[in-house]
Amino acid sequence: MNDLAETENVKKRPIDVMAELSIGSRGAYAIACASLLIVVACNFLLPQLIRFLVDSVSGVPASKMPVIARLAGMAGLDSGFARGGGGLARAGLLVVSVALVGGFFNFTHRRALALGAEGLVKRLRDRLYSHIQRMPFEWHTSIQTGDIVQRCTSDVDIVRNFAFNQAIEIGRAVVLVVFAYGILFSMNFMMAAASFAFIPVAFLYSFIFLRKASAHFLAADEAEGRLLAIAQENFSGVRVVRAFGRERYEADRFAAQNAYFAELWIKLGNMLSSYWGIGDLITGIQMLMICAVGTYQAALGGITVGEFIVFLTYNSMIIWPVRGLGRALSEAGKTLVSLGRIGEILDSPLETDTDNALETPISGDIEFDHVSFSYGDTPVLKDVSFTVREGTTLGVLGDTGSGKTTLAYLLCRLYDLRECDGAIRIGGADIRGYKRACLRKNVGIALQEPFLYSRTIAENIAGLSKHFSLDRVKEAARISHVDAEIERFANAYDTVVGERGVTLSGGQRQRVAIARAVLKHTPIMIFDDSLSAVDTETDALIRAALRERVRGVTTIVISHRIATLSDADLIIVMESGRIAEMGTPAELSESGGIYRRILDLQQSIDGGLSGGEGR
Repeated sequence: MNDLAETENVKKRPIDVMAELSIGSRGAYAIACASLLIVVACNFLLPQLIRFLVDSVSGVPASKMPVIARLAGMAGLDSGFARGGGGLARAGLLVVSVALVGGFFNFTHRRALALGAEGLVKRLRDRLYSHIQRMPFEWHTSIQTGDIVQRCTSDVDIVRNFAFNQAIEIGRAVVLVVFAYGILFSMNFMMAAASFAFIPVAFLYSFIFLRKASAHFLAADEAEGRLLAIAQENFSGVRVVRAFGRERYEADRFAAQNAYFAELWIKLGNMLSSYWGIGDLITGIQMLMICAVGTYQAALGGITVGEFIVFLTYNSMIIWPVRGLGRALSEAGKTLVSLGRIGEILDSPLETDTDNALETPISGDIEFDHVSFSYGDTPVLKDVSFTVREGTTLGVLGDTGSGKTTLAYLLCRLYDLRECDGAIRIGGADIRGYKRACLRKNVGIALQEPFLYSRTIAENIAGLSKHFSLDRVKEAARISHVDAEIERFANAYDTVVGERGVTLSGGQRQRVAIARAVLKHTPIMIFDDSLSAVDTETDALIRAALRERVRGVTTIVISHRIATLSDADLIIVMESGRIAEMGTPAELSESGGIYRRILDLQQSIDGGLSGGEGR
């Protein structure tokens, strides 16, 4: 990754970003532009040579021949025709030579353009991906995954198409118009004026079309993002969709968004059809004018047959790039829209560390000091204070939405506290003083809904790292009591788990995630309801194995199951974002508070289930 990945939190226009990214492609674009000029020169030269050949046969004096023909030594070749065609051979050889030169530089132009455009877009993709990797967790929770994917794929492809095709075509059209009409006006002012009169009309029409099309392209782009988001949600949540019989609902929801998306593109198709239809009309009128004026001039002897052919040829060379200019400008409109959407990502602030942020081993007591936190306008934690002694275990109990998981997110700095919202310290040092990478390297976490990659079980336990041997992976799996089930798979640890671990049960996924956290062996470990999908017997076995493995490690166990917290040195009970109770399991069970009520309820449920099984 180059230094472009080290993006600062400075707002830049998308055009500035593209200019910055193009630095590595400027040499290739310079070669492409130089080659294009040579190609255009050859394209202009060929009609003049053909004009010479035609007028030579027609008996036009050499003095009226094109300047380029006289400079090339072709003046007087008309006499060569009468002496056996030697002049014709020389003229034909020159035409072939010019065509070969044009073909070679056309190849050079396209190759350099491909190298420049692909290099630019590669850097754009790298920069986007690097930027997204370092954006705050809060940003990822506020935007749909499908929209991110759409911006990183479809929008980047639109930029790529413009960089490879349309940008150079706009320059080509301008060069052709300037050079062609410079020659045409020098040949015959009246015919050139008749031809040129339609060029401003085409430019103006293209500009108006661009203004109207841009808003429609933006709406279509956003609709595509929503369509991808719906598809991504459906594919990721396929189990829920099937379990609740929501196939028809999801199909109808996708169909409605797809119909809206198609309707937008139908409107754009109508606009494009109108553009090309009116463009054909303008082109036809222009050709009619040239033919009428040319016929009138030829009748008066003011133009030769060769000159008339040159006018028609040059006009054909100009009209398609000028008409294509409308398409190029519409693509420019789409590209500006896509660059704007990409720029919204690149302009979003990154996670940053202070210049003097620490990167030292982390150890010591964990202290939450009057911590308050809100998600937007919704308060989640209110004046929370507690201390976890180094090497001990903290249990966190509470209802859904009481702020349990938020404690873990704050400790990992997935969310940051404001200065006025208290402090979290480890070993007496505020965690905001540590580099995020250092902090997260020292805090292992296993979540209730773990994410597994579409890789092998061994790779998922190892966290896709190559530094852990298979023996260490198996040892971590034994601690999380998932090893026996892994061995029963046909490919054992080489079994590919499928996207998001879909081939594993909920309990197996949780235990693989616990094995991953155990293998990391950090001084601080967090288990966020990561045994919720495991039966109580396996829960007890895992906790017993963890006590041996994580001895001396500061552990935070979040759970709704009191049995899971029975080995904790200290338990806090969360209620509506506050600590309602705090103490050892024995103290809380005797207090008669929330903890005791939940304990009695769970024991009665467990007793009832056991009695039922006995009967």
